[in-house]
Amino acid sequence: MEPRLSLVTLAVDDLARARAFYEALGWTSPTGPGEGIAFFQLGGMVFALWERSAMDEDPGRPDGTGGDGITLAHNVRSPAEVDRVLAGAERAGATLDRPGGATAWGGYSGSFLDPDGHRWEVAHNPHWPLLEDGTLRLA
Repeated sequence: MEPRLSLVTLAVDDLARARAFYEALGWTSPTGPGEGIAFFQLGGMVFALWERSAMDEDPGRPDGTGGDGITLAHNVRSPAEVDRVLAGAERAGATLDRPGGATAWGGYSGSFLDPDGHRWEVAHNPHWPLLEDGTLRLA
């Protein structure tokens, strides 16, 4: 298995609300509102939103695992950008979980919860610089 993340799917209680939240962050989806799922191209990977009830009924999924317990990370180029992203997420409807601050590993990060309670860490890691195209390269 190649070491890469290709798709993240989150179970959401209200697909229209969740889609509107991510679109308020500036993301766009090629899937129509009536398709029962929303896909977003994120660089070299795909992010999906799926109704929790549909995900829970998926035969390949154990009962009750509809996306809970996932923390996603979004790395940025500076501590100031961490704060800007957190503020933008809060304006879009997120709940600020942890304000930006220095970390024990020498970076700067904070986190927010989307409308369905999924945690997003926004981090500046000076040890893992981002390439010009936003690709993260682990040092």
